[in-house]
Amino acid sequence: MEKKKIILTCPWMPEALMALKRDYSILFPNEVPPGREEIITLAQEADAFCPVFTDAVDKALIDALPGNVKIIASLGVGVDHIDLDAAKAKEIAVSNTPDVLSDDTADLTMGLIIAAMRGFYKGETKLRKGTWQGATISSLLGRKVTGKTLGIVGLGRIGEKVARRAKAFNMKIIYHSRAPKPVLEKELGLVFCPEMGDFLGKADVVSLHCDLNDDTHHIINENSLKMFRKGAFLINTGRGKLVDEAALVKALASGHLGGAGLDVYEAEPELAKGLAGLENVTLLPHLGSATYETRTAMGLRVKENLDAFFATGKPRDPVT
Repeated sequence: MEKKKIILTCPWMPEALMALKRDYSILFPNEVPPGREEIITLAQEADAFCPVFTDAVDKALIDALPGNVKIIASLGVGVDHIDLDAAKAKEIAVSNTPDVLSDDTADLTMGLIIAAMRGFYKGETKLRKGTWQGATISSLLGRKVTGKTLGIVGLGRIGEKVARRAKAFNMKIIYHSRAPKPVLEKELGLVFCPEMGDFLGKADVVSLHCDLNDDTHHIINENSLKMFRKGAFLINTGRGKLVDEAALVKALASGHLGGAGLDVYEAEPELAKGLAGLENVTLLPHLGSATYETRTAMGLRVKENLDAFFATGKPRDPVT
């Protein structure tokens, strides 16, 4: 039986790639990342398109895909890089890779909370520049993490794992989500806050873990930033467009916010003007799932979606 043909847009982890090659013929682009025309050319003989979370799969590209491409099996949990309406209109299935990256992203979130609140960047900068004169009682002071109030926006898989980790720091945890989760509230001592303004005013640090959609685009903006406690911190390991970065820069520069920890950005890979020059923000280059183990697991999860789709007509993790 002839193997199904799938398009990859970049090299994957060796174990995942080896597993794919056992059961599928892989079509690689000549350039990484490939241009739109090359993807369309490869698609003429492909059964599936397997982009990664950094690939823009917009309406124009989807509309140009031939009818033989039946599934877009994305490597990543977010699907805001894919025009789902366009895929649905062409009856192309879309899948993602949930679950397997939740631990890594939650770990990174706690790391950013600690780094931002303790001001690691300021201290590291002094060391690297050779300007540190030794420890003193009142220099490089940060904020204590233990016992502070953590506000979680979006109590899904990752938000829940962040809450469990934060309990080890004896943090008080409040959350804002589409609906309350009484079972988790009882287990972890969480407090549901239905009103965003009330929620933001109670937290020492706010961490974003909600989906990106029309309702949550720029959920953190000039108005909502004014609702934060003075000196509070913002952490974003979710989606860059949840935050109006220009407004965030102003809030950080004015001192209204104590600091921020960011792993994702509004116009990746570009940063908002002035963001990189601030000492009270910790910046990471989208490392949420960037461990060897997890990127391998994500690739293998894509294969599970492909296997299920070609066997039953439905992927394991359907989005549309």
